[in-house]
Amino acid sequence: MTEREVVLVLITFPEDGDVASFATCLVEERLAACVNVLPAVESVYRWDGAVARARERQLIVKTTARGVEALRARVVQLHPYEIPEFLQLPVTGGDDRYLAWVRAGVQVPASSALIDDAAGPDPTRRG
Repeated sequence: MTEREVVLVLITFPEDGDVASFATCLVEERLAACVNVLPAVESVYRWDGAVARARERQLIVKTTARGVEALRARVVQLHPYEIPEFLQLPVTGGDDRYLAWVRAGVQVPASSALIDDAAGPDPTRRG
């Protein structure tokens, strides 16, 4: 995969969390060209040895292969979960104009120092 290739990243977010601020921050910081926030879903998963359930929002994030690591670092800083979902999916095709738009919308910071803990939603940890 080349660094210019477009990728999708899946992230879940708590239904009662400030998903709008979270998604807006990723786009404003140019870590993502677009974030789709889907309606609430119920997730069933194993956590701390027990089966758990949570109402969550599924996010579909459009970024580039080059931007994935900066996006991942920012998600870890901002996300309220101890271990947030972060699944990277390659895009194997699409409209060339749309793919160019995604590439143009993502700018990778020169250094991770640009990523500031004070910006974005208040991260409260869920364990």
